[in-house]
Amino acid sequence: MGERARSWIGLGTVLTCLGLTLAVGLAIKAPCAGGDWSDGRQYRRLCYSDIVPLLGTEQLTGDRLPYLDACAPSETNCDEYPVLSMYAMRLAAWISEGTAGFFAANALLLTFAAFVTVLAVYLLVGPRALYVALAPTLAIYAFMNWDLLAVALSTAAVLAFARRRDVAAGVLLGLGAAAKAYPALLVIPLAAERVRERDPDGGIHLAWAATGAWVAVNAPFVVAAPASWWEFFRFNAARPADWDSLWFIACHRLTGQAYCEPTRLINAGSLVLFLGSVGLVWWLKRRREPGFSRLALGLPVLVLFLLSNKVYSPQYGLWLLPWFALALPSPWLFAAFSLADVAVFVTRFSWFAELEGLGGLPLAAFEAAVVVRAVILLACVVAWVRRPQPGPLPERATASPRPAPEPAPT
Repeated sequence: MGERARSWIGLGTVLTCLGLTLAVGLAIKAPCAGGDWSDGRQYRRLCYSDIVPLLGTEQLTGDRLPYLDACAPSETNCDEYPVLSMYAMRLAAWISEGTAGFFAANALLLTFAAFVTVLAVYLLVGPRALYVALAPTLAIYAFMNWDLLAVALSTAAVLAFARRRDVAAGVLLGLGAAAKAYPALLVIPLAAERVRERDPDGGIHLAWAATGAWVAVNAPFVVAAPASWWEFFRFNAARPADWDSLWFIACHRLTGQAYCEPTRLINAGSLVLFLGSVGLVWWLKRRREPGFSRLALGLPVLVLFLLSNKVYSPQYGLWLLPWFALALPSPWLFAAFSLADVAVFVTRFSWFAELEGLGGLPLAAFEAAVVVRAVILLACVVAWVRRPQPGPLPERATASPRPAPEPAPT
């Protein structure tokens, strides 16, 4: 955005837009918040939210402490989330009553996380925070799950990094990884940027701080209840390819089966594809723009992780929103991604309605939407490689870079 836009789009305007977007999001989820889904409304009215059923499936209606108190035998998974997310649920269940109260308590927490995210983005790149505040993805997924907790922590970490507070940035990334694993991926571009700036110590401090924060949160549960704590990792290693993934579409189209086997082969293939594609993109960008900010690698790293992974849960699009503002502020690409993400949301739950005999779209429509979204995300990566990086972060968000060391006298 130009200087003229900066002159009239202030923080108040951005936060007002965010409030309106979240209000739309709450209106979308409201019909499902009470938990009475006997009429199939979660699919017919497109109001599904993980928050509603997980009060029961995570066994939070009593005073059970996640991990520390064993889950009662059940057909559903229990204690399947990382520590900070599980205890955010636990706190919300303690301070609320009933399904509607549990949803409201979590909605309040997630609203706070959304405001933290947008404030951090605004402090970094000014009015480009509207890429987050007005995102359709935010409206439909803000109250789907607890991903906004990790999004807020990781975005705040980028702000701390921009202000050369490397230890604080690392701590925030570690806490984010304790809520959702993906912020751990961002340690790589942030540490690499410090190396590019000839400040390897800063990168090392950041990495150690991230590791230390994650360990501090998780260690008590590793010691007290290792089997329960490990459930998150066991569940994600064993789960088959999810419906929203390209792995699922490939398996379904090639074999006609609803599940991809063997899971271990897919896990290995996902890892190889992710590492190989990130390495290739890094190399291409460095050839085209040698001095590019490694911080901006956050966008392709997350996109390539989502496209190569066997799981692309609906709300994972929230991870990308700050990075459109930070690394690829293209209105056209952002609009294309937003439309595709909405299409995936609508076709996914409409297909679920069809499966329940309630009338809806066929699986082919959902798969087409997933493929279109993947193509648009790949186009975003190509555009990121080809385009010069957007202008530097505003001076109010950054401290003076550390000068390069003087050469030693000969």
